[in-house]
Amino acid sequence: MFSSLARQQWVRSSLPVLVAAVVIMTAPSLVTGSFWQRVIILALFNVVLAMSLNLVIGYTGLLALGHGAFLGIGAYTSAVLTTTYEWAFWAAFFVAGITAAACGLLLAVITLRLRGHYLAIATLGFAVIVYQVLMNWIDVTRGPLGIPGIPTPPNIPLGNGTELDFGLPAAHIYLAGAFAIVCYVLIRRIVNSPMGDALRAVREDEISAKSLGIRTFAWKCFAFTVAAFAAGLTGSLYAGYMGILEPSAFVLTVSFTLLAMVIVGGAGTLVGPVIGALVLTIVPEALREVGPEYRMILYGLALTLVVLFFPQGLVGIGAALRSRFRSSSRSKPDEPPSDSTGTGFAKEVPVDAS
Repeated sequence: MFSSLARQQWVRSSLPVLVAAVVIMTAPSLVTGSFWQRVIILALFNVVLAMSLNLVIGYTGLLALGHGAFLGIGAYTSAVLTTTYEWAFWAAFFVAGITAAACGLLLAVITLRLRGHYLAIATLGFAVIVYQVLMNWIDVTRGPLGIPGIPTPPNIPLGNGTELDFGLPAAHIYLAGAFAIVCYVLIRRIVNSPMGDALRAVREDEISAKSLGIRTFAWKCFAFTVAAFAAGLTGSLYAGYMGILEPSAFVLTVSFTLLAMVIVGGAGTLVGPVIGALVLTIVPEALREVGPEYRMILYGLALTLVVLFFPQGLVGIGAALRSRFRSSSRSKPDEPPSDSTGTGFAKEVPVDAS
């Protein structure tokens, strides 16, 4: 019994990872156009950003609106180190993550005494400060001119004289996909461990969590730091893929879009931010064919409908369908049939009065 249960749990936890790996490995051959390959790469970056932000918003219950700033910090740190100081890409990659994490920890220490919309405004102000630094620290960031000539990651030997060439979009798909899978596995281990229990306790009732001996401030700082670290690493990969950085890539709308990905997908779930990031990255590009005058109208309407009718996000749709299927499969055969009109009331069954 135990082995069967353990096997089922292993399959349930490993299946999403295996499916994602297969999809990523086949994506370059299925999607051959350079435009859509670019969309896939950006979607995978957004998956990591949404998952890491969900650790703060969904699991810890902190309304943070400056996540895009950590992306910019990581991207510019990596770009400056690889272009100005000629660092190796992977060394700059890890330093970018550490720099963003340090900024996240500093922001947490300063602002996490605040709650609710006060915290949201404080983190929004941090994003404004970072953008202004990127725009005006011309000696380092080159300001509006941006940083060109950012090197790609070095080619990775695969054996038999072949290598993963990052001059091709397919290599970036593999790298971004592998990075997203690793982040998903690590975040899943966090939320399914006692660390995740502590974060959820902070979200549900911080006062009660304190009474149980949980160091709520430390755990909130932990969530901020881990999320910022993941965003910083993503920024480094983004810089290596784009080859050029401009401050306009890290405006406030980036943070709001990431927040929408978490909420639309389903905050406080593992798969929700993944779905939200994929949908909110791919759908706007797919709607380009309907024309610019209708594209954003349809996009905004779809977001509004999802939030209104599915407050638990897109994952709530699947949960509702599963719940309805289970309830219908458990119904007894001698129960009165349901009304075909969909009112939810059973039809009246005539009874012989004699």
